[in-house]
Amino acid sequence: MSKGWKVASAYTQRAKFHSTNLLQAETVKVPQMAESISEGTLKSWLKQPGDTFQADEEIATIETDKIDVSVNAPAAGRITELLANEEDTVSVGQDLFRFEPGAVEETAPKEEKSEEVKETKDAAEPKDQQVDKSTPPPPSPSPEQVRKPDPAGAQGGAAKKEVKETSKPASKESKQPTPTPRVPGSRSETRVKMNRMRLRIAERLKESQNAAASLTTFNEIDMSSVMEMRKKYKDEVLKQHDVKLGFMSAFAKACTLALKEIPAANASIDGEEIVYRDYVDLSVAVATPKGLVTPVVRNAEGMNFVEIEKEIAALGKKARDSKLTLEDMAGGTFTISNGGVFGSLYGTPIINLPQSAVLGMHAIKDRPVVVDGQIVIRPIMVVALTYDHRLLDGREAVTFLVKVKEYLEDPRKMLLAA
Repeated sequence: MSKGWKVASAYTQRAKFHSTNLLQAETVKVPQMAESISEGTLKSWLKQPGDTFQADEEIATIETDKIDVSVNAPAAGRITELLANEEDTVSVGQDLFRFEPGAVEETAPKEEKSEEVKETKDAAEPKDQQVDKSTPPPPSPSPEQVRKPDPAGAQGGAAKKEVKETSKPASKESKQPTPTPRVPGSRSETRVKMNRMRLRIAERLKESQNAAASLTTFNEIDMSSVMEMRKKYKDEVLKQHDVKLGFMSAFAKACTLALKEIPAANASIDGEEIVYRDYVDLSVAVATPKGLVTPVVRNAEGMNFVEIEKEIAALGKKARDSKLTLEDMAGGTFTISNGGVFGSLYGTPIINLPQSAVLGMHAIKDRPVVVDGQIVIRPIMVVALTYDHRLLDGREAVTFLVKVKEYLEDPRKMLLAA
């Protein structure tokens, strides 16, 4: 009787232990992402049930139409259950996974564990199927032995025929894992689901085309002065400020000055009202593997060349590393898109609503131009300004682009204007 009570007592203790662990398990919910974002797509689990993790370690990644949101662990512990699958749509506040909090213990080396599994697997095999791995395999027959004729006559011929027939399936089986080479002229198709960011970009661009009365005006800029200034000071700027001096800072500064003179290009339509701004939040288009994003340089009108370059470099790095936040992309009053880095010669950029204009930069090419009655070769860039004709008239749009051209062809004018 006493032995039975001991067994029951041990069983009760085990049950109590497991119930305590279940009570300790905590549930992590989908975090709040932003006011305008209520759901996302669960792109990847970085941990699986049974895996341990430290506090603030990333457990999952949720893709939204604007940014990727990392779900971090609130405390150290061990995953017990995943409550959603990859590619599922998850909403803010939804249960995401469960874990047991606690200090993470050191795990035994995986090599010892794999050796133990291997030994137990060998022991579980029947004796007639076990192979002595210490003895070398029998040598394969030489080509002479294979080709040697069998003196058995007709029986030997029959044996050869059997060997030949049985060898054919083996050769087919050996070729099965090898992928078949693509036949020239093949017409295969691959379907890939659009990610949320690409869907949102498509929606926004089509919305812009439908809402704005878009019109594009072009001009040519002689880049000789800007290129000479960059060549003269780029090493000094890199040494003193640890940032490369490019063309974006010159274009950004020229645009902020031109926007002061043509405030309608920095305005937006809100219902039946026009919103004018005395600041310039410059959206800079950055290409990422997932799509085009436009992080914002705040108050660009008060920055100099070096400050603009530093901010653009920092935002570009965050964009490529998928570390942009909603605050980095919210707002924006005017956009600059540099298609020239990809070799584009001409293009008509699309307005980023609710903005009223976007400037498109293109590649610099040497072209013959007439200067003081002489034909000379100069580095020329074609620039395009797409504007909303509901807000800007042609006179204002062309004047804006001419102002940008004047500032860039003689950068010293920027100092006088400032």
